[in-house]
Amino acid sequence: MYRFLVPVMALFCLGLQAQRPENSNNQNITLTGTVLDKDTGTPLEYATVVLQNANDPSIITGGMTDLDGKFAIEAPGGRYNIRVEYISYETYSIENQNLESNRDLGEIRIAINATELEAVEVVGEKTTVEVRLDKKIYNIGKDITTSGGTVSDALNNVPSVAVDVEGNISLRGNDNVRILINGRPSALAGFGSTDALQQLPADAIEKVEVITSPSARYDAEGTAGILNIILKREKTLGFNGSINSFLGYPTTSGITSNVNLRSDKVNIFNTTGISYRNSPGNGYFDNTYTSGSFDRIFEDREIDRTNRGFNTNIGLEYFIDENSSITGSFFWRHSKDEDVTENETERFVVNDIQSLTFRQQNQTEKDNSYQASLNYRNKFDDEGQLLTADVQYSIDQEDQEAVIEEQLTFPNEDLLALENVLQVEDQTEWLIQADYVRPSEDAQFEAGFRSKLEETVTDYQLDSLDQATGDFVVNKALTNIFTYNENVHAVYSQYGNKYEKFSYLAGLRLEYTQLKGQVDSEFDLSDLEEFLGEDVDFNFNKEYLGLFPTVNLIYEFTDTQSVTLGYSRRINRPRGRFINPFPSRSSRTNVFQGNPDLDPAFSNTYDLGYLKRWEELTLTTSVYYQRETGSFQRVQEATGITTPDGIEIIRTIPINLSTNQRYGAEAGILYNPTRWLRINSSFNFFRFVTEGEFNGVDYGAENTSWFGRFSSKVTLPGKVDWQTNMFYSGPSNNAQTEFKGIFSMNLAFSKDIMDGNGTLLLNVQDFFNSRKRRSFTETDFFTSDSEFQWRVRSVRLSFLYRFNESKKRNGRGGGGDDFSDDGEFGS
Repeated sequence: MYRFLVPVMALFCLGLQAQRPENSNNQNITLTGTVLDKDTGTPLEYATVVLQNANDPSIITGGMTDLDGKFAIEAPGGRYNIRVEYISYETYSIENQNLESNRDLGEIRIAINATELEAVEVVGEKTTVEVRLDKKIYNIGKDITTSGGTVSDALNNVPSVAVDVEGNISLRGNDNVRILINGRPSALAGFGSTDALQQLPADAIEKVEVITSPSARYDAEGTAGILNIILKREKTLGFNGSINSFLGYPTTSGITSNVNLRSDKVNIFNTTGISYRNSPGNGYFDNTYTSGSFDRIFEDREIDRTNRGFNTNIGLEYFIDENSSITGSFFWRHSKDEDVTENETERFVVNDIQSLTFRQQNQTEKDNSYQASLNYRNKFDDEGQLLTADVQYSIDQEDQEAVIEEQLTFPNEDLLALENVLQVEDQTEWLIQADYVRPSEDAQFEAGFRSKLEETVTDYQLDSLDQATGDFVVNKALTNIFTYNENVHAVYSQYGNKYEKFSYLAGLRLEYTQLKGQVDSEFDLSDLEEFLGEDVDFNFNKEYLGLFPTVNLIYEFTDTQSVTLGYSRRINRPRGRFINPFPSRSSRTNVFQGNPDLDPAFSNTYDLGYLKRWEELTLTTSVYYQRETGSFQRVQEATGITTPDGIEIIRTIPINLSTNQRYGAEAGILYNPTRWLRINSSFNFFRFVTEGEFNGVDYGAENTSWFGRFSSKVTLPGKVDWQTNMFYSGPSNNAQTEFKGIFSMNLAFSKDIMDGNGTLLLNVQDFFNSRKRRSFTETDFFTSDSEFQWRVRSVRLSFLYRFNESKKRNGRGGGGDDFSDDGEFGS
């Protein structure tokens, strides 16, 4: 029942202002007073005061209390029944009051309705799903397994989403997913990288929108769809917030604060976090070769990562009037990583160990991200006509230094290589956009534009020790400055309408894309041509003009049962790392290399969904099909080049395949049978069929796989919450590699203390220490059997303290007009 009260109350209050009782003398009076909590004396903001004409009950007027619980209601003089109502509180009423002059009712103290409050608490903790024409919105609720964790941890609990052992995010098994923050590309999410999401606190998230059939208003980037992360911004008047501190093993500690100060004219919000994380990992690689100096090389790898991070996001929203606001915000993230990777290698000829080596890489990385944004919103009327305009400027500066030393340990201790790697990467982005929404009765028209200008400059230098002279020598083939520009300009329009139980939303987006690359080097690039071939153009300027239609349909059988159908055309633009032709140097023998000839991929996606709600159960299902042309795939091949000690160098390179077809089905269940038990489960099955070749090798493959998750939350005696999250990703494969299944389980326990203002949480990530990627790769020239674990099992203890938030947690808080309507049709 409670879930319907807030919108009903809002509509009711609008109605109050529209109806005025009439009297014979037309004299207006003012009714004043203060509404307080009976037990604590706390002012109750946004309590509703109702004046109902005693002679004609259909005539109603009234108002709401302010931040201090005070009200002042002007009404024509007459005889009234007076009621004061507040969510989860008992109603105060006095009947048949003759109001012919101003009256002050003084302090009105009302008590909590214990029966209603108990029901409110249950609903407030539920994980809910909302279905819109073009998205599903997951309000995660109290997911205690992610307290003290990162945004990546939280995303891994969202249905349809999977986060692999290296933090890469996929949607329905497709890793070409677009990450947005509050509906926009953002430095908070990183530029084409998920590293930033592994540093931002999960406590900053309010909800996650899973957009598998994006409408025309969204950027067409991302063939899998879009994940839109909505950050918290409190809407209740007054000063409130929370502080979450945590401590764990392997050594992890940090503190995050979310605070908000809101008055009638200004809303100030801030999220600040500081953290120290140690994330040890490990792996092994067992490679066999058909040619070269060695028949087999076994590598045992240990990784120790240390990250020190700080981030803050501060903003101010100014309410110009009742219908418009302007918001300015600034974000800064600073991190410093210190990673030590040690490789012990056994090198065999036939079955005999020919030599042993030890390789150590010490790498430091400093990263600073800045983002400033300005947003204007104007609601022209109460019908929903809305104009928004945004300007955003982002900078990301990343400095990497690495010292790589490799030497023999058997049969002698000769130095094999000593290298210094210096890389400076600067990324800048301008984003300008405007959106207009005009509803009319059951219809809605939208239009807008967006321009994004992004530039990445990578300055890379590799110095190698010349053992003959004892001097470091610049590697002329790999030292360079690579500049990559991605400029996208778009306009769109869409129209939706509703006919009884049927709704539709159709749109068209036009996007112009320019991809430019330029290499500046004072050295000869002929050595690099051995890797890519002489026909590759390091300096390029590619332009694309594309139309991206979208159609979304929904039919509501009842208020609790609906079916949706969506179609969208999408684009996958290659990121800078996939374009940069200069090989990485994480290993002397295995390199990753971008491909300047890589073109964007295009997809057509169809999605059919079904939703059914019962009193205690919500079921969501869908089937989908996607055909992608020019899809990206990373392949491994021999370079024909060997190291000085005779090992053939193998490169991984992204290529365009001709087609990639994806078929899939998914189902999700949210079940809340009692107050003490909540269950959330989802299952996703998919099949990929790829076709294409590169350098004369056929990379066509078929892959069938699935993943599922199960989450339960049980309230134990003593009001201790116990949550279990389990995830399993089934085996999969591509043309060269087979991946084994991965299982992981997270546990968490929480207990409210300090009269509900504080919460203690204990959680264990990867309880069985089983989150490891196991794979086997086979080509004509080598095989590789490997296992890799990005992060070992961790234990974390958190303490969350809330101030001035207890009423909100119990469903007793109020909120005013927060200008949060995004103009979405069919919501």
